Amino acid sequence: MADHAYDVIVVGARCAGSPLALLLARQGHRVLLVDRATFPSDTVSTHVIHPPGAAALARWGLLDQVVATGCPPVGRYSFDFGPIALAGAPGSAESPYAYAPRRTLLDKILVDAAAAAGAEVREGFTVEEVLVADGRVTGIRGRDDSGAAVEERARVVVGADGRNSVVAKTVQPAVYEEQAPLTVGYYSYWSGLPTDTFEAYSRPGRGWAVCPTNDGLTLVIGGWPHAELAEHRNDVEATLLAMFDTSPAFAERIRSAKREERLVGTSVPNYFRTPYGPGWALVGDAGYSRDFITAQGITDAFLDAEACARALDTALAGAAPYAEALAGYQTGRDARAMPVYQMTLQIASLRPPDPQMIQLVSAMAGNQDAMDAFARLNSGVTSPTEFFAPDNIGGILSNR
Repeated sequence: MADHAYDVIVVGARCAGSPLALLLARQGHRVLLVDRATFPSDTVSTHVIHPPGAAALARWGLLDQVVATGCPPVGRYSFDFGPIALAGAPGSAESPYAYAPRRTLLDKILVDAAAAAGAEVREGFTVEEVLVADGRVTGIRGRDDSGAAVEERARVVVGADGRNSVVAKTVQPAVYEEQAPLTVGYYSYWSGLPTDTFEAYSRPGRGWAVCPTNDGLTLVIGGWPHAELAEHRNDVEATLLAMFDTSPAFAERIRSAKREERLVGTSVPNYFRTPYGPGWALVGDAGYSRDFITAQGITDAFLDAEACARALDTALAGAAPYAEALAGYQTGRDARAMPVYQMTLQIASLRPPDPQMIQLVSAMAGNQDAMDAFARLNSGVTSPTEFFAPDNIGGILSNR
């Protein structure tokens, strides 16, 4: 191992990569964190950090920095289904709030924290090649911010570089539970649209959400089936306004507000990738991706980074063989994420609710305990497996 300058090279320094580098560095490992971006910089995002993600920030000692940006705490989620509306508290006693910070602020906090923990951070670094020898990933080759060619070696290279991961493209991991993009969404920021709530609106074939962010602005994101992408590409704002008209009260609010930035659009493929192999691992969106409609991306990235850091620390310290430690990471990731993934795909279908769901939502209306439980389901505090267990559903329907 003498020729390895690093224990771990992490490719990608946003919501999965920086926390992973931070945690590994704190565990005493030699970590190189690279990203082609420089920070602060923006990226396409749903912004929302649900309470489990906020709890992770608190564990890392970073939540106070996010709060200090002026990003408002969100302690209430509302769900408008048209004829029925629900509202509840999404968090736990330990972590009661969600946050939706601008990525220019959040990602800079994460990158700086990784550097402060002892990780070597190289911004403006483009990875051109993932190095492989005898079937094992051994390092990276690329160019630094001056354009100079650089080659670095590590015991493990981690792809935290998103859905188009250069690491994943090199190692070609197995893909499973794959689903083509289901929705297309567009978002921007409005002034004069105050709210202290994460608001979600559901209509047949349409959905939108609203959440406060930094600088007194409110994030609004709306979407429709991916099959309609071409149909509405040239009249996005008109399509959004027509969608908002299905809630007259909200339409009145947003028409009296002002859009402050351009509309940004995206669609997201859905998949799980095997997240490890000889000398490599994947974390965050590089390892699995789900439709943005449940806004789980940042929270998932945080929790994934923690789990990956534990597995890599176990392997690097020699406490368990690499394949065994990382297989545990995959098993744990899938057990946690798969129920939310399947629920997300159902929501992203934008189909009208079936009679059973209408009955359940009707039973929850006005029952604060049930509405709080529904909010915790949507925030990721409660697993769909637990919420949709027969005993729990039976209790809601009987108003127990």
